[in-house]
Amino acid sequence: MNPRFKQSERFRDRLLFVQEFLRHPRQVASVVPSSRCALKRIVEGASIRQASTVVELGAGIGGTTRALLSAMRPDARLLSIEINPRFHAHLSRMDDPRLIAHLGTAVQLEKNLADYGLDSPDAVVSGIPFSAMDQESGCEIVEAIASRLAPGGHFLAYQVSTRVEQLARPFFPSPHVEVVYLNVPPLRIFRWTKPAANG
Repeated sequence: MNPRFKQSERFRDRLLFVQEFLRHPRQVASVVPSSRCALKRIVEGASIRQASTVVELGAGIGGTTRALLSAMRPDARLLSIEINPRFHAHLSRMDDPRLIAHLGTAVQLEKNLADYGLDSPDAVVSGIPFSAMDQESGCEIVEAIASRLAPGGHFLAYQVSTRVEQLARPFFPSPHVEVVYLNVPPLRIFRWTKPAANG
């Protein structure tokens, strides 16, 4: 790809991200997309290279989506759920047969998996801003993740705030927490592992 075209495309992506942050600040977690350092930690933390089914909640302009696809196996599937129609349209233009771009809400995770004939996910990666949600909605989403996640699977949430840790407490054991300072703003990465069936 022409480097100048790639730079122009990156600028358009960031402009869209800022526009949607200003229009829907409660839906978009940050005015700046995640850094490369944060993306690397997300991919490693969720064990994406070993996963066969991955779910992404809150795909945004697709920076994390691309990082997940780059690390995924050729036979793996990625269900990216995005509530923002402009972000979803942007995501739908990605040319990768492993990607399912779905316009909808994270609360309907079980239905979405069934509709696309997908198995229980080995990894759920979430960038949705739990800090902007009410208690009921946040708990409903985390409960849906806990219910559908495969035994031994990972739920990873990258967040600016710590609210998701409190929401997840009734459904998951204690998380592993990492702070990525090479991100604007610094990002907390929470990772829960669902106990194995015999654990």
